[in-house]
Amino acid sequence: MKVPSVPAALILSAVAVAGCVPSPASFESAPVQVQTAQGVVTCQLYTPERVYWDRAIDRPNSMSVQQGDAVCRAEGERRKNS
Repeated sequence: MKVPSVPAALILSAVAVAGCVPSPASFESAPVQVQTAQGVVTCQLYTPERVYWDRAIDRPNSMSVQQGDAVCRAEGERRKNS
């Protein structure tokens, strides 16, 4: 079975474009702590344009992952709007 050849220019173009896609780590803030009724949630916030990436990196055991992430997205929105 013969494998079709791919032109070198096409491969180089794909590699160049892939190298231009930034990773979320390039947008990270320093961790932020938010006090809630259940305890402190530590958030990883990103740039204001990427609030949907904001997430909890530590939360009280009584809080679900979804609740922690919601606290962090709300904090990201609060900072975006202030």
